[in-house]
Amino acid sequence: MSLQDKTLFITGASRGIGLAIALRAARDGANVVVAAKTAAPHPKLPGTIFSAAEQIEQAGGRALPVVVDVRDEASVRAALDATVERFGGVDICVNNASAISLTGTLETEMKRYDLMHQVNGRGAFLVSRLCIPYLRKSANPHVLTLSPPLDLRPQWFAAHAAYTASKYVMSLYMLAMAAEFRHDGIACNSLWPRTTIATSAVKFVVGNDDTMTRSRKPAIMADAAHAICSRPARSCTGRFFLDDEVLWEEGVRDFSAYACDPSAELAVDLFVDPMAPAPPGVRVV
Repeated sequence: MSLQDKTLFITGASRGIGLAIALRAARDGANVVVAAKTAAPHPKLPGTIFSAAEQIEQAGGRALPVVVDVRDEASVRAALDATVERFGGVDICVNNASAISLTGTLETEMKRYDLMHQVNGRGAFLVSRLCIPYLRKSANPHVLTLSPPLDLRPQWFAAHAAYTASKYVMSLYMLAMAAEFRHDGIACNSLWPRTTIATSAVKFVVGNDDTMTRSRKPAIMADAAHAICSRPARSCTGRFFLDDEVLWEEGVRDFSAYACDPSAELAVDLFVDPMAPAPPGVRVV
């Protein structure tokens, strides 16, 4: 299971889960394209495409930082042109960039609505669409999108309909593309965390230290993404993965190292049924 010399195009890889996925691939000696908007430091969030690239190279990979707005087709095309010029192609597309606003219908301004749907659904579609011609040339091509399992119970929509719909669109595109490109051997899957993940962006949005304490580290998503993208693409497509289920399949039996506080009860993430079967010993509330 190695991604050595594979080229990953990762959106939103300047921080958080995207950066964790990049660093895990870098430890194998992969090529990583840091495709994100943050060229200058954010006033409240750490990391830029350049600091991420430096970390990737320190971890053993090769990095290409590119400023990308996933809403803009010309921006994505330019980034892919630079990717092919530098690394020769694309083997893995990771749709990690996302916008979030956990607001009800009346509280969701249309500017925020448009941002979520343009970055989440449209962005995942656009980046996947432009990567696919290159993925067709790869020996083991994967599209991995960080989006939830499709569960249409009203409880997931009532509190934040616009955000839920934008994330479900990402999952629907993976369902569709898995079928559309099955004969090309391109794996298209979704990955979602069972628990909340302790990232600076989550803390910024939620603003709750208790949630962070009851979360897991981004490393669990990175290890799960690595495992999925190492699997044979033709036999691993059209699935909605939860992070610890993937790692259980890979032989992981102790998940305590992923917990921010192993003594705290884990907080279940959005779109995950707390009563859904989990690996033995894993309990969320």
